[in-house]
Amino acid sequence: MITTEDQARQWLRALPECDEEAWVRLETLVAMLVEENLQQNLVSASSLDHVWLRHIVDSAQLLPHVPRETSTPWLDLGTGAGFPGLVIAALRPECQVVMVESRARRIEWLDRARIAMGLENARVVGQRLELVESFPVNVISARAFAPLEKLLTISSRFSTSDTVWLLPKGRSAKQELEDLRKWRHMFHVEQSLTDPQAGIIVGKLADRKGMTK
Repeated sequence: MITTEDQARQWLRALPECDEEAWVRLETLVAMLVEENLQQNLVSASSLDHVWLRHIVDSAQLLPHVPRETSTPWLDLGTGAGFPGLVIAALRPECQVVMVESRARRIEWLDRARIAMGLENARVVGQRLELVESFPVNVISARAFAPLEKLLTISSRFSTSDTVWLLPKGRSAKQELEDLRKWRHMFHVEQSLTDPQAGIIVGKLADRKGMTK
C-alpha cells in the first residue's frame, strides 16, 4: 500500500512508462492543478496536500492492468479534472486518449492542460456521453462517473469483447459488482494501491452487447 507522497513518487518513478519527459508532463499537470483549483473546485482542496498519491498515482495504477501492446484508443468517461485521462496520456504518449466531459469549465481546463503538457495524443470530447457517436475502443476507464449498472448501460456501445474496463469504485466496488445481474462479464475487483478501503473493477464484457437475455 502506498501511503505517503514520497512513496507515491517512488512508485511512479519505477513505472516503465515514467521516463523524464513523462515526469515533466506530470509536474506541469500538478502545478496547473494547484493554480486552477483556486479558480474552480476541480478537486477537494485538502487532497492537494497529497496530490501525487490521491490523483496522480491513483490514476497511474490503472496502467499495469493494460498490456503495453494493447492498441488504442483509450476512452475516459467523465474525466472532470483530468483523472485518469491526462495522467494516462502523459505516461503513454503513443496511446490515443479520448476524454469525455460535458461541463464547460472542465472542458476548457482539460484543453488548456492538454496543450500545456504537450499531449498531442489526447483530445477532449465536450458532450454528454449519451450524445457521443459510438466507436470501438480498447480501454474504457471511469473514475467516480456513475454506478456500475448505469455506466455499462450508457457506455457498453463503445465496448467489444476485447475491451478492457478499468473502473475505480472506492469502497463500493465489491458491492456494485455483486449487485450486477443483467450483464455477461468477466469482471473482478483489484485492491487499490492508494486506499486500503477502495477497489478497482477490472475486466471485460463477454460480448459487445453484454446483456443477458
